[in-house]
Amino acid sequence: MANAERGPDRSGRRRVAVTGLGVVSCCGIGKDAFFAGLNGPAPEGEHRVLGFDPSLWFDAKEARRVDPFAQYAVAAADMALSDAGPVDVDPALAGVQIGTGVGGLTTMESQIGVLLEKGPRRVSPFLVPMMMANAGAAAVSMRLGWRGPCETIATACASGTHSILAAHRLIASGRCDAVLAGGAEAAMTPVALAAFGNMTALSTSGQSRPFDVRRDGFVIAEGGAVLVLEELERARARGARIYAELLGGASTADAHHITAPAPGGVGAIGCMELALEDAGLKAGDVAHVNAHGTSTPLNDLAEAEAIEKVFGRPGPPVTSIKGVTGHSLGAAGAIEAVACALSIERQLIPPTVGLEQVDPEVHLDIVRDNARVWEPGPILSNSFGFGGHNGCIVISPFTS
Repeated sequence: MANAERGPDRSGRRRVAVTGLGVVSCCGIGKDAFFAGLNGPAPEGEHRVLGFDPSLWFDAKEARRVDPFAQYAVAAADMALSDAGPVDVDPALAGVQIGTGVGGLTTMESQIGVLLEKGPRRVSPFLVPMMMANAGAAAVSMRLGWRGPCETIATACASGTHSILAAHRLIASGRCDAVLAGGAEAAMTPVALAAFGNMTALSTSGQSRPFDVRRDGFVIAEGGAVLVLEELERARARGARIYAELLGGASTADAHHITAPAPGGVGAIGCMELALEDAGLKAGDVAHVNAHGTSTPLNDLAEAEAIEKVFGRPGPPVTSIKGVTGHSLGAAGAIEAVACALSIERQLIPPTVGLEQVDPEVHLDIVRDNARVWEPGPILSNSFGFGGHNGCIVISPFTS
């Protein structure tokens, strides 16, 4: 395996293990329900998280004072830590990196309604701590008493991936021994839905069809996901189950347009190439690409061109799980990182649900119809956000 050749001390960096997974998604809450959902049909109707019970993590008073996006962050972090087992870490060396695209939009919108209907004196004094983008990360940090870097990256739909990359750097550099990393989003409010619809970003058919010739926009979703990342030798010493190793990644900007990708996917190409370099891999080492694949006409074509440029035609197997999960904006990259880790553990690549007629301009080996059995190898996972933000991470099977 390429990872074994790389060795533990490349460039003097510490290695980073994935030891715990937590996910809240419209296709399942918890890793097992989530992965089963990825291999089933797309949810009908709006892609909201159904069956989420905040009382498992908050009492009634607390729940009223925590925006849904932060509730998802807390729930996913708790599930991830439970999955990881006892992570006995110095609180000063334990960090939290949880990204979001828009933060507490649900609270903001509801309180604007209160202002207009009832006046300024009725606006909640909890509005600011509920709406601020860092509320999810802060809530997780305070619950655990983890006093290392607690930060929120807001790079639109690349937020979750960038947060995981930032966590990798904290551990690899020696600043932290463990980091909870991921993203959370609950942006399905009336104004947001109207705005995305009016900018013609949303699917008018209500279906997410990544790389399909009939794709007509993304299906907005909500959710959250958190991974427990630990310094590898520390994780091995405590006997942790290691799902995968996070080899590295990269971040670039298109510097082109506030919503459209750069023509030909040039920004994405640079990000993927830098991610491979950071991970110590060549293009031929990559065994699977988890595509951003939002089902928008411009994004899918630009990403397909970029993947072909980096990996050739047809290249490694490609999938987009957004055919099932929809697009959860700042949480998407984190949810997809969980899917990557589970694909390695379960030796299955989920299909690209909704893809029936491949766009003739797309020349990739796209996994469709059914999950594909594979021999796990390094995965490149892509996330691209409004503003021209590109994020790529490389997740690989662990080899000693």
